[in-house]
Amino acid sequence: MVPAAKIEFSAEDRRWIADRIMEILESGQLTLGKYGKEFEENFAKLCGVQHAIAVNSGTAALEISLRALDVAGKDVLVPANTFFATCAAVIHAGANPVLMDTDPDTFGTSPEEVEKRLTPNTAAVVVVHIGGLVSPRMPELQELACRKGIHLVEDAAHAHGSSLDGTMAGAFGAAAAFSFYPTKVMTSGEGGMITSNDQRVADEARIYRDQGKASFTVNAHTRLGYNWRMSEPNAVIGLRHLERLPEMIAGRQRIAGLYDAALENLSGLDALHVPEGAVCNYYKYIAVLREPRDRKALKAELRETYGVSLTGEVYEDPIQKQPIFEKYATSPLPVSEQVCANHICLPVFGGMTDEQAHQVIDALKRTIG
Repeated sequence: MVPAAKIEFSAEDRRWIADRIMEILESGQLTLGKYGKEFEENFAKLCGVQHAIAVNSGTAALEISLRALDVAGKDVLVPANTFFATCAAVIHAGANPVLMDTDPDTFGTSPEEVEKRLTPNTAAVVVVHIGGLVSPRMPELQELACRKGIHLVEDAAHAHGSSLDGTMAGAFGAAAAFSFYPTKVMTSGEGGMITSNDQRVADEARIYRDQGKASFTVNAHTRLGYNWRMSEPNAVIGLRHLERLPEMIAGRQRIAGLYDAALENLSGLDALHVPEGAVCNYYKYIAVLREPRDRKALKAELRETYGVSLTGEVYEDPIQKQPIFEKYATSPLPVSEQVCANHICLPVFGGMTDEQAHQVIDALKRTIG
């Protein structure tokens, strides 16, 4: 059976993590300690930014970023093709989400769509690096945000180690949010990270993550924060995976190369193109169906007949199809519905073998052709 995803911790990884967790337990400092600080410093270096602030989830990273940018009472543009947390964070930060349609070439957002959805009350636009792909239009989105005087926020939950023309995901916007949920390319168990080059955003984020306290040692609450801290054991897990991130991405890229070559000879699928100058971490390997298919039936056939489990889509439905967000769909968003309905994501994970990839390819030849 080829699993949809798999978390990889070698025996050496487990020993390294266990030794440091024992040290943490002996010290008694289980949160906001030296390993959390080291994780932040090393992640900031990865992204090429001045600040990284560790929190307990990618969802928290998004909400804190938006709170730090003071979007309450204003409009924030949100892609329709995204996860629940992107839109929910906008609402929890006190802003009004304005949904945008999807760029079919990147599954992300185009500058033209941002221009179309701007309102006099727009404070920020959130862009999502779907599947780890940084859109080649990011420089245009940066220029547009600067020209319009709005904040560019990256939902980089998928994009650890991805880049465009030498700029890393997490370094394009006023702030960016990463997730370390166990399905991601790297994990801390549970956790998230905010990156920014803005000192004020970093200062505000550190206040918000610790119950709104002005500092860890002073019991003076200056913001309506929350318990969004990352624990030291989670930071240790994240540190180890961060150290191994280049190796893990290289493994995913190797599998993606096998898929790329195979899909050139398949009549029913097209790979989502990674543009020149972009480095994709292949959190997801996205393949677009040329003809509509009953996706549930296809996934069942691949699993039950060929032992291949496909990963979850990005996404199965656009955000406006979620009951809680239906009221924010003020106009049709047809491309988002089309791209969500007409793609599959092939298995790709740390430690995946060439043999497993060829099993997936053979199953696709037999089911899709």
